[in-house]
Amino acid sequence: MAHPASEETIDLVKEIFSSYLKEHNQRQTPERFMVLEEIYRADGHFDADDIFFNMKEGGTRVSRATVYNTLDLLVECGLVQRQQFGENQYYYERAYAYQQHDHIICKKCGTVLEFCDPRIQEIKTMMEKIHKFNITGHSLHFFGTCQDTEACEKRQQEQVGKKKSKVNS
Repeated sequence: MAHPASEETIDLVKEIFSSYLKEHNQRQTPERFMVLEEIYRADGHFDADDIFFNMKEGGTRVSRATVYNTLDLLVECGLVQRQQFGENQYYYERAYAYQQHDHIICKKCGTVLEFCDPRIQEIKTMMEKIHKFNITGHSLHFFGTCQDTEACEKRQQEQVGKKKSKVNS
């Protein structure tokens, strides 16, 4: 799992985002930069509501629409990646200065594990040669279930409780 980005990285992504917004005639609002910071200070994967509620709990006043719109801009400029782990909900993770990795997802409790295997890069290189193709990215997700069924069931119950508290907020 990812660790929060360094202050140096956060300053750099703010500059990149600022340039992107200028180039695309978009407003540079403090709220957009607060969303960016929230993402780069976070660990792992999150959905738009996670960002919204974390910011709200931290005392930041930002609308849900601003979070969603800012996530779209951050995906467009390459600072955030959007993933779909088998559900009809998007999850996000930071993309800048973040090692290429792939995912293992439990279909019961939703746990997402990250892994990196150099053989995947070798396969990519071989496929480029065989098919005379320039591959610019990939997404690999393995789906299954946790072997520790007791821990998996506990995480499922926690997710149900978390969803209920989001609805009640």
